[in-house]
Amino acid sequence: MAELTYRDAVAAAIAQEMERDENVVFLGEDIGGAGGVFKASVGLLERFGPTRVRDTPISEMAILGTCMGAAMTGLRPIAEIMFSDFLAVCWDIPANQMAKARYMSGGQFTLPLVVRTANGGGLRFGAQHSQAVENWAMAVPGLKVVAPSSAADVKGLLAAAIRDPDPVMFFEAKELYPVKGEVPDGELVDTLGTAKVLRSGKDCTILALAAMVPRAMAAAERLAREGIDATVVDVRSLVPLDTQTILRETIATGRLYTVEENPRLCGWGAEIASIVAEEAFWDLDAPIVRITTPHAPLPAAEALEDGARPSVDRIVTTVRRTLG
Repeated sequence: MAELTYRDAVAAAIAQEMERDENVVFLGEDIGGAGGVFKASVGLLERFGPTRVRDTPISEMAILGTCMGAAMTGLRPIAEIMFSDFLAVCWDIPANQMAKARYMSGGQFTLPLVVRTANGGGLRFGAQHSQAVENWAMAVPGLKVVAPSSAADVKGLLAAAIRDPDPVMFFEAKELYPVKGEVPDGELVDTLGTAKVLRSGKDCTILALAAMVPRAMAAAERLAREGIDATVVDVRSLVPLDTQTILRETIATGRLYTVEENPRLCGWGAEIASIVAEEAFWDLDAPIVRITTPHAPLPAAEALEDGARPSVDRIVTTVRRTLG
């Protein structure tokens, strides 16, 4: 068992898959000699060479267009979009082209590619470089959407995404890049579309994603000291969505909370709340509660950014207040 940072797990997953399959290639801005702006691809250029690890011009359209063409003709490309906010610059390709190519070709070809991107706030980059946009991708039929919260999940889920026959949007929480965690030795491949129960309790169920997972866990530990026993579920994958685990853990406690970094309007928790209300309404003991970022641009000022994003204090206070 090795201890890796979240960012090192990214490089480890890519190296594992490039070693296994010569058709895996990696394209993006400053991913080669610079090792990535967040240092998540250090050593890959030296190990696999400039043919398979390619620095690109500053053009998100060019990166994704090249990767889509490569996937259609037999390669398994990994594209890096430096900040998830920049998906807005090239959204036509994932939303109108990647997501629909298999369907519109009648299944004549698949599109095995991964779009990796650094997502969310916490580093004071301001409104144009700090958005959590996983709900953008979740809304597009044909895209798979993954957002890991630990180094082990990064390696396992990224490997699974690279092997998948469909386009996968892989959202990495930039706040978690330096966080260390234990990662099993050897080849690691996880399963897309599976949530993970990190803590079991009897009083309420808390769903969280990516950077919000450690905060939900810390909040659950504080609540436990007050006599409130919370289950914490790491959603991990928004598409496919593990509704079976979510429904089972919600029914077990009768109370559901979502902790979402994305803005409140049309966030992923709203879809889950809808599913739970349809499938398990009579098993609920109280209304579903969403803990989110407000529907506003994220500030760069430290105190304002921290106040906008769900915090451990806000999770604890909300659960305590609504549980009565």
